[in-house]
Amino acid sequence: MNHSAKLYHNPQCSKSRAALEYLQSTNRAFTIIEYLKTPPSTTEVLELCAKLNIRPLALIRAKDKRFHELGYTTGGERSHEAWAEILSKNPQLIERPILIIKGKAAIGRPLENIIALVESC
Repeated sequence: MNHSAKLYHNPQCSKSRAALEYLQSTNRAFTIIEYLKTPPSTTEVLELCAKLNIRPLALIRAKDKRFHELGYTTGGERSHEAWAEILSKNPQLIERPILIIKGKAAIGRPLENIIALVESC
């Protein structure tokens, strides 16, 4: 079984770069997914949320300028699937970085979340 880690990475984000640097220092095998270039599908967003044990709305960068430019608010009655689709179509709104190892996941805000996940696996 492949236990390679996956890092959902945005090279423009300092937190994401810090997570990448940390993972490189561990000598652990991992795959980098530049999710802005290769956005996750709606199903993949829902799977990420399940691993993170959060709802898709909690994965959204609601303070991001783009979120408001698109006219979204965190209120209303959107389903989990609808939020996941919004994230799939607008990957810049996804909180980052995200690390997945052995079916578990963590958002690297703060980096200590990723460190704790790596140390637990």
